[in-house]
Amino acid sequence: MNFSGWEWVLAVVAALLIGISKTGIGGLGMLSVVIFAQIMPARQATGLVLPLLCFGDLVAALYYRQHAKWRHIWRLLPWTAAGVVIGYYTLGRVTDREAQRMIGGIVLSLIALHVVRRRGAAGHETEHGMWFAPTIGVLAGFTTLIANAAGPLMAIYLLAMRLPKMDYVGTGAVFFLVMNLFKVPFMVSLDLITVDSFKMNLLLALPVFTGALVGRKILMKIDQKVFENVVLVLGALAGAKLLF
Repeated sequence: MNFSGWEWVLAVVAALLIGISKTGIGGLGMLSVVIFAQIMPARQATGLVLPLLCFGDLVAALYYRQHAKWRHIWRLLPWTAAGVVIGYYTLGRVTDREAQRMIGGIVLSLIALHVVRRRGAAGHETEHGMWFAPTIGVLAGFTTLIANAAGPLMAIYLLAMRLPKMDYVGTGAVFFLVMNLFKVPFMVSLDLITVDSFKMNLLLALPVFTGALVGRKILMKIDQKVFENVVLVLGALAGAKLLF
């Protein structure tokens, strides 16, 4: 694949955003997905983005692994794996636009659900039914295989668990590293990760690592309430972009 000059600029910016999203503000990751989808076919963009996400996940997991809450990770992983398999078999049966609208509707619905729950739970702990983790897990696996768009769904789950900022980031970092590595064989099978696309990944690795360093500095300076609100707003914007 050959990018023009301005497309290379956008690709580098998107790679930087991936790095920042992995160690700083997670919602920025969806913006990078949207950028790549504007400069290349949506399916190819999905395959190109995944190794970049893995690069960022590796840095984030190294930084924040001590904050990871494994009980939340183990609770989600089996359901997420099931969602990835469902997404794998669905990808060839829906158009890119149908998949985007589906994901956008899911993201906006769950963000609205979280806002309602948070307002109703002011000052006390929110109870979540047995359906919550399986539902989020399957939807996250499905959306991440279709469009690398599980970030807003995971934000809903981790915020609902009322994790402090560092625990939120650490749990998300380890979870996404495991989940994205699990997806790689499926994307190779679909010919969405190829030798040529991985060469492009290596060229964009430096911006990802640079963004990861910047993201860590941002995270240390942002307070919990602002952090949660930024995650929700960016998730809502990304969901609206996919839907409309």
